[in-house]
Amino acid sequence: METATVKNRPFTTVTSTLNPVQKPLVTLGILVSIILFITSVSIAGWTQGVLYIIGMALGLTLLHARFGFTSAFRRLTSVGNVQGLQAHMVMLAVATTLFAIILATGFSFTGVTPSGYVSPVGISVIFGSFLFGIGMQLGNGCASGTLYNVGGGKASLFITLIGFIAGSALGAYHLPWWTSETMPSLGAISLAESTGFGYFGGWLFQIILFAGIYGLTVRYARKKNPPQMKPLPTVKGWKKLVRGSWPLLFAAVVLAILNALTLTVRGNPWGITSAFALWGSKVLMALGVNVSSWGYWAGSTDQLTSSVFLDSTSVMNFGIILGAFIAAAAQGSFKPQRFKPGIFFASIVGGIMMGYGARLAFGCNIGAYFGGIASMSLHGWVWMIMALAGTFLALFIRPLFGLKNPDPNDSMC
Repeated sequence: METATVKNRPFTTVTSTLNPVQKPLVTLGILVSIILFITSVSIAGWTQGVLYIIGMALGLTLLHARFGFTSAFRRLTSVGNVQGLQAHMVMLAVATTLFAIILATGFSFTGVTPSGYVSPVGISVIFGSFLFGIGMQLGNGCASGTLYNVGGGKASLFITLIGFIAGSALGAYHLPWWTSETMPSLGAISLAESTGFGYFGGWLFQIILFAGIYGLTVRYARKKNPPQMKPLPTVKGWKKLVRGSWPLLFAAVVLAILNALTLTVRGNPWGITSAFALWGSKVLMALGVNVSSWGYWAGSTDQLTSSVFLDSTSVMNFGIILGAFIAAAAQGSFKPQRFKPGIFFASIVGGIMMGYGARLAFGCNIGAYFGGIASMSLHGWVWMIMALAGTFLALFIRPLFGLKNPDPNDSMC
């Protein structure tokens, strides 16, 4: 199979023959999705139902493009492949533009005043994002990657998810210490509000950064000539939306739009890992642990006793898993496989590190990196830098668990 190119830029998809549709699984996924939608609406109202649908759309998009944060960082640091990072820059540029308009005008579909993710820049963010960078390379998936791969049938990511939930609960328990007054912190810094730039100035500043990074990646790729991403199989025509893989840049724009839509519906950007902390805490509480005494839950202990369907992040996570499941079944690619003991241990360790790191860093690759930068928060940029540093270190750790890194001598990665 040859990789199609335009002006030396390879496509991320290529027309090919796909596996047959797994009709029983598609039917099952649709039925379960309807049940969860009705449950969400009946317990929490129509807004929650809309967020569930947005979650499904996110899962569909992530799986159709195999949109990666973990793989993008790994390919960049190991062999210099920049395709994933370039998609991130496009996604962030579109999201920043939409967020700037929404936050500046206070636009909302539900009457809830929109607020971005702007968190303190301190030791917790630096260490937490670095730890997350290592963890996502061992667990072979970030927060979004873990969810959509679980929905897509990748068994090892289910193990990662278990570790993720455990690490999130542990991080919630320790967070008050990491954010105490004894820990150095610059506080929350918004490039729009803390600098005097305003939303237009903050938007312009970040757009220049995105363009600069994108331009540097183009020059870097020309000089290094790294192996390209293996193109994903797709089909022609309208069936591509349901069956085929989606181009990476197209998915980047769709993800940005869906994140902005989330902001206008619930008043906050897309997030994932706060739900993991909730799920882990609920399990511990059921086992007799006095979770309500933790500083993390101060003022919000009602979440621990309320239905999980009242938590919008949990509902969106359910949607992501189901959306990815339906997409995988429609592609005929839902095929859980066995994995080696080394991958099992790497998945557990990586999941725990990501869960713990995400709590310390006030979010994961979605809440802190994607949502933070789109909200023009300095902590989002710090997260990106430190997660890349953690990824680089993880390249030396992965072989200890039997995990392979991209090879610069390969034609595809």
